[in-house]
Amino acid sequence: MQSGRNPSLFSLAFHHHFTKFAIVGAIGIVVNEGLLILIKSTGVYFLTAGAVAIEVSILSNFVLNDLWTFRDRRTGSAAVRLVKFNALMIAGLVLNLAVLYAGVDYFGMTPEVANLVGIAAAFFLRYVLSVRYAWMRLETIEEGKAPIPQPLTDPQTAGN
Repeated sequence: MQSGRNPSLFSLAFHHHFTKFAIVGAIGIVVNEGLLILIKSTGVYFLTAGAVAIEVSILSNFVLNDLWTFRDRRTGSAAVRLVKFNALMIAGLVLNLAVLYAGVDYFGMTPEVANLVGIAAAFFLRYVLSVRYAWMRLETIEEGKAPIPQPLTDPQTAGN
């Protein structure tokens, strides 16, 4: 059983998962920006195009994070993880869309640039939500007590 203290942000386990999460995020940026440009080019309002692009990138990021980044932290069915992840990412979607709207309407940015700023603004929020809630490890301390999130493990000691 692990001790109650939280692992350092500079630990190998955090670095390992964070790096993978960032790589998946970079792929998500390409998906998101590409779809925004494509959908907007058909005459769709930029916020509608942005919402669709963000949601599709959330879904693609789930698949990659579930299969690669947090493979060692999966519990339950894929469908339940997907619903939980998507529900949590709504916070990032709202933040991203708010920045997209403000960037275009108040700061004169193009939708493509404002979207990138929104993605950056939501990145750390999404990482924290992913680690803490979407792929948290659960362990019951004592019979009858609520499960608690377990810290990331060192990838070299985790059962791959």
